[in-house]
Amino acid sequence: MKGLLLAGGHGTRLRPLTYTGNKHMLPIANKPMLMYGFEHLRSAGIKEIGIVLGPLQEGIIDSFGDGSKFNVRITYIEQPDPRGIAHAVLISKKFLSDDSFAVYLGDNLLKESMPKLAKEFQDSGADAMVVVSKVKDPSRFGVVKIQDEKIVKLVEKPKQFLSDLALTGVYFLRPSIFPVIETLKPSWRNELEITEAIQSILEKGGKVTYHTVSGWWKDTGRPEDILEANQLVLNDLKTSIKGNVEDGASVYGSVEIAEGTVIRRGASIRGPVAIGEGSEIGDEASVGPFSSIGSRVKILGAEIENSIVLDGTTISCKERIMDSIIGKNSKIVSNLNNRSAVRRFVLGESSFVSL
Repeated sequence: MKGLLLAGGHGTRLRPLTYTGNKHMLPIANKPMLMYGFEHLRSAGIKEIGIVLGPLQEGIIDSFGDGSKFNVRITYIEQPDPRGIAHAVLISKKFLSDDSFAVYLGDNLLKESMPKLAKEFQDSGADAMVVVSKVKDPSRFGVVKIQDEKIVKLVEKPKQFLSDLALTGVYFLRPSIFPVIETLKPSWRNELEITEAIQSILEKGGKVTYHTVSGWWKDTGRPEDILEANQLVLNDLKTSIKGNVEDGASVYGSVEIAEGTVIRRGASIRGPVAIGEGSEIGDEASVGPFSSIGSRVKILGAEIENSIVLDGTTISCKERIMDSIIGKNSKIVSNLNNRSAVRRFVLGESSFVSL
């Protein structure tokens, strides 16, 4: 079995964070979100992985290389325009060849056993297997309708309620999908829809199975989704303190502090919190819970809660900052001596804010 990891698209719903970089490289608990899907594919014993790249490629090839450091082989496939999942599969035909394969959307996070899913698909003999999860707002997703424990219909972003079982962005397919995709016409979104391709397999008498996730699943298309995904991942954080916690600092809960980071006397860390390398949490600063602080970050005096602060940022102020995503190398400063009620930010790379 081969793997296909999709990292294309423009990430318009995540601007300004994606003006200067690929959305799939935004960190969740200080690890690029694309790495989660990649590690899932590897965990299933998949040794050949294709990564589909869009116009924004910053950091992907540098991070993954040819795959040798991960003991896999990576092939990069260009998709200049976001023309859909089925189109990404079709342009990967040469790489996928005659093998069965798993497709994994790089902006999805899934807590489920990938080896179990792969085995379930291979043992089933099905032409396709989809992974589904119950959602509150099915109109945002592709959905499947189930009758008598069998899929009877798949629809992309239905305007009328069909089902609350959403497609999670993980698909298991066989080469028989290629001739089906070749007959598709672009949808109203100008995309080749994978839901339409799998629906066609059903209508032609093919076998399509499904697996309902027992853990959690998160689509990270919006800033609030990224913050929720960060919470979900941090919930499983194991304490690891490699940096320096000075006497008089307060650290409790599940906390990861990387090498070279200093937690100054008078600072407070309330887990779950992950802090990268070479950062400084200064006197009177407070971080957490549910916050990820990157590398080479300085937080001096501020309170940070339920937020993601990317590498190289400085926050020097007596402000309470919540529910925020702050891009790389940004700076937030203030001369105010009293804390405000709450500040919320979504800042792109190298932003400057003076309060």
